[in-house]
Amino acid sequence: MESVDILLIEDDPADKLLVEEFLADTALNAKITWVTTLAEARSHLAAFRGCVLLDLNLPDARGMDLLREVLTSADSAAVVVLTGLDDEHEGIAAVAAGAQDYLVKGQVDGSLLARSLRYSVERQRADENARQLREAELHARENMRLERGLLPQLLLDDSLMVPRSFYRPGRKRALVGGDFFDAVDQDGTTHLIVGDVSGHGPDEAALGVNLRIAWRALVMGGVAEERLLPALEKILISERAQDEMYATLCQVSIDKGTEESRIRLFGHPPPLVLSSDRQVTEVNAVPRPPLGMFPGVEVEVESFSFPRGATLMLYTDGLVDAYDGNGSDRLGVTGLARIVEGVLTSGTPIAELPERLVDEAEQHNGGPLQDDVAMLLVTHGE
Repeated sequence: MESVDILLIEDDPADKLLVEEFLADTALNAKITWVTTLAEARSHLAAFRGCVLLDLNLPDARGMDLLREVLTSADSAAVVVLTGLDDEHEGIAAVAAGAQDYLVKGQVDGSLLARSLRYSVERQRADENARQLREAELHARENMRLERGLLPQLLLDDSLMVPRSFYRPGRKRALVGGDFFDAVDQDGTTHLIVGDVSGHGPDEAALGVNLRIAWRALVMGGVAEERLLPALEKILISERAQDEMYATLCQVSIDKGTEESRIRLFGHPPPLVLSSDRQVTEVNAVPRPPLGMFPGVEVEVESFSFPRGATLMLYTDGLVDAYDGNGSDRLGVTGLARIVEGVLTSGTPIAELPERLVDEAEQHNGGPLQDDVAMLLVTHGE
């Protein structure tokens, strides 16, 4: 037997008795809660999920103001309005204002009442489903805008570096995270950056976009290399939604015509150098605390060899945080380097490396990776 919860807001006991008698003669299993005033109804409305049967003339409220409060307070319930013979126009106006249906007192029988209640509940469900679908579509469009901000057009036209980039959001999250990367050639120096804002969600994603765009603006604006990250840290602090938010980050700078690179590392996994003979080497750099964790810490720079023909791989921790097989150990940088070397030895070209790495990491993890994965690879051309 079909059932429905009914909140009857009606001050006339005779009308309340009629509703009960009408529904008793139908196949609808109705559980009726009766209140006589809006003040009594308020304690029921917020949590109510059935159908509100509402008289628009109560001792303490009436008309459209009454209806609007009920619709606002019981936003998950269907609302059917009861009107008198002389107030049918109010019923029409009530439906236009958001009620699911209206019934005229004196023109109702059990069959009509039960049908109206069933219809109104189903219509409310359909409206709720449509609303959720619209929200999901807006959510998807927001994600696309965020991803466009996270995935830049790399500006290396005048550089000897050949770039390849990859980004995959964590599969079990609705929003992209705060991973970001970029590459800009400015005045003969190629600057690379990859970073990851702590946490997951819209605030972190927005901060990641802000940091990437700010970093690019600073580089293109001619800010000296040693001042880039102190300036970026100030922007992080001014833009973050909570004081505890920070960003791990790796910046690499390569002067044209040299095989030496400069690296600044802030709580981020170090890059890997992939030689032309398929050897993989971890860049030996000491990570400083993440950007924004201890503001004002002096930025230290280290150097490493990046020969022509080699590829430099920058990445976020979505890869190294994967589990290494069935145990509880993480892949870590050492495990990732082992996988990269194995994939390269199998003959996989650099252009296909990121996708293969994610597939391999998922196999080791025993399922989809939980975090975003961003990779920036640049090959040192001749």
